[in-house]
Amino acid sequence: MTSLHSDGGVAAESDRRLTLPDEDALLRLYYDGGRLPSPAGGSLVVLGVRPEDDGSGSLLLECTSSSLRYKISVPKATRSERKKVRTLIDEGGDPKCPRHQGEILVRIRHDLACSSCGVRYAKAK
Repeated sequence: MTSLHSDGGVAAESDRRLTLPDEDALLRLYYDGGRLPSPAGGSLVVLGVRPEDDGSGSLLLECTSSSLRYKISVPKATRSERKKVRTLIDEGGDPKCPRHQGEILVRIRHDLACSSCGVRYAKAK
């Protein structure tokens, strides 16, 4: 039995994860809020978002028609994305994710990260 906060079954299979064709195109669709097509037919549903230690993120996806699970790595923030966030913070505005339109960054320990992609963008003050 698994809980909402435990993904031990996925961690055990992370070495043998299924790959998705053209992950970059799927990430662009995800950033825009579009429907993610599955290679097995149907669509992909986001089961979870996880920030990684190196500042990147990962998405756990499940196919609606086959129940196959996939993991996509979200690249860490670029220098220009981090600069945009720091500028927003310095101006006193709410820091928003440069990749997701209007998604306000949340504090995860000492960092500000996007809850939709798991990417860390700046240090929290």
